[in-house]
Amino acid sequence: MFDSHQSYQRMYQEGELTLGLHIPLENYRMKAPTMAHQVELSQAAENYGFTALWLRDVILKDPNFLDPAVGQIYDILIYGTHLLSQTKQIALGTSALVLPLRHPLRLAKEVATIEALFPQRLIMGISSGDRQADFRGLGVDHPSRGTQFREAFSYLQKVLYEDYPSIHSSSYGRMERTTLVPKPGHKIPTIVTGFAQQDMDWLGQNGDGWMYYPQAPARQREVIAAWRDSADRQGNEAFRPFSMPMHLDLAENPDERETPIRLGYRVGRNRLVELLEIYRSIGVNHLFFALFDSDRPADEVIQELGEYVLPNFPPHLFKG
Repeated sequence: MFDSHQSYQRMYQEGELTLGLHIPLENYRMKAPTMAHQVELSQAAENYGFTALWLRDVILKDPNFLDPAVGQIYDILIYGTHLLSQTKQIALGTSALVLPLRHPLRLAKEVATIEALFPQRLIMGISSGDRQADFRGLGVDHPSRGTQFREAFSYLQKVLYEDYPSIHSSSYGRMERTTLVPKPGHKIPTIVTGFAQQDMDWLGQNGDGWMYYPQAPARQREVIAAWRDSADRQGNEAFRPFSMPMHLDLAENPDERETPIRLGYRVGRNRLVELLEIYRSIGVNHLFFALFDSDRPADEVIQELGEYVLPNFPPHLFKG
């Protein structure tokens, strides 16, 4: 399906692993990020061979939320477009667009425009959302977000890829004898993040790929196997990739063994390569690092990863 999609092919191949980075490229821990030098660091990441930059869809700062981080401060699609304009081939990954908080027709217009301006550079991660403050602020019912997600997903797929679709949605409106402009010339890879309040069979049937939260390799192997089994049950036997984030505190000692931290590990680069090989062996196809909890400056970490870790997990050659 995505044989001619440059970013997808550079990022995803069966049995292989590539690496990305989570914006902000900054060790801000629980504070608000400064967003300084993001363009320069993104350009450096691209030059080293990171295949994607991932952004979060967060509207409000909520000190009472379990994870008080506020994403990258700026709107996910506006800031993502800015980064695309300052780089050449690194992909923009959305981790993830909260469908119940975005009207699917407006979202279709936005992502189709990005696709037209920056062809084959968008990897569209989607989710049902979990930040109740954002739902309250927009007047959207939080408990019914699973139903809203399915309805928005259906609407989004129809308006993006069907000409003059007939759409009758009680939540999002109607379309008759009209069609979206611009219309994407090909499908945008759509990755479901988490369960989005759905069951595994829905994920196996509908997602072009799946992203799940960081877990130790043994547990991650189980969820990957369950997801791919569900795809087989739905008749989707073709390869579809699995992605995951990982918080990383890269130790100065290259041989320091891994120690669990929030959503990831503190580890030296040599042991990190070994850990990534394990994740590759269990079926992880793309892994992106969040440097939020790092003790070291982001530029220093990106340089060390680029020189010593990336050569083991380079971008795949695009043959399209």
